[in-house]
Amino acid sequence: MKEFIINILRGVVVGIANVIPGVSGGTMMVSMGIYDKLILVLTHFIKRMKEAIALLVPIAIGMVLSIAIFAKLFSEIFFPKFPLQTNLFFIGLILGGLPVIYKRVKGNSIRLPQIIAFLAFFIIVVGFSFVGEGGGESGAEISFSIVNVIKLLGVGIIAAATMVIPGVSGSMIMMILGYYNTIIDTINAFIDALRAFDIPAMLDTFVVLVPFGIGVAVGVVAVAKLIEFVLKNYAQTTYWAIIGLIAASPFAILIMMEFTNIGVVEILTGVVLLAVGFVISLKLGEDKTPDSNGN
Repeated sequence: MKEFIINILRGVVVGIANVIPGVSGGTMMVSMGIYDKLILVLTHFIKRMKEAIALLVPIAIGMVLSIAIFAKLFSEIFFPKFPLQTNLFFIGLILGGLPVIYKRVKGNSIRLPQIIAFLAFFIIVVGFSFVGEGGGESGAEISFSIVNVIKLLGVGIIAAATMVIPGVSGSMIMMILGYYNTIIDTINAFIDALRAFDIPAMLDTFVVLVPFGIGVAVGVVAVAKLIEFVLKNYAQTTYWAIIGLIAASPFAILIMMEFTNIGVVEILTGVVLLAVGFVISLKLGEDKTPDSNGN
């Protein structure tokens, strides 16, 4: 029972990380010492079904609880009222995660494949911020259609991929793609409908949540298998690709941000929160992530 409760709390932390743009659920898993176990049970679910259920169920419970609680806070309070400070705090969290990933490549020579991987993924993330649907308040417009169902399945798979990869924020990628606010607003609408026991309103949210949820479920398992393969066979190149993603994320967030009503107070408090976010992320990752030599 003690381990069950601890895993629920771990799930709460991972869930919060997946709600906050810029914070990596994968990095939180690494910092709490459960990343390798999760990848193992996800990629060998049938063989380790009992172990998988014992680990995944409480973590899933914790994630659902945290998403239900924190989704509303970020979409209705922090982003609308304190956009600069909130975004700079997230940027601090992103930058604080760089040493965690860099520790895995430290001491190894940098070759052409690593350089290409870094530049390619850096360009992809920054490019998405220009060509994506945007992370504004309205988010992507979703109505029921086959095309939108396929889109949501794809976004779910992408979100799943970035939940599994340490150092990459699924919510940040969804923000770049323009679906962050859509998903968060729909989750909030579902919670409000659930509290009021408004079944028709709950069913309306399923148009978004069901295909997105299926994409996440399928993507987590499929991408975990892929991550296991590439980390085993192309570890250094993979980590440099992740570093490229992390390094590009602050630029992408600033590109998407609307710079309005920004004064000296907002800038100063934002810089302070950037430093706070950096320190928090750095502390969460230190001493628990082995370097490239296993230390």
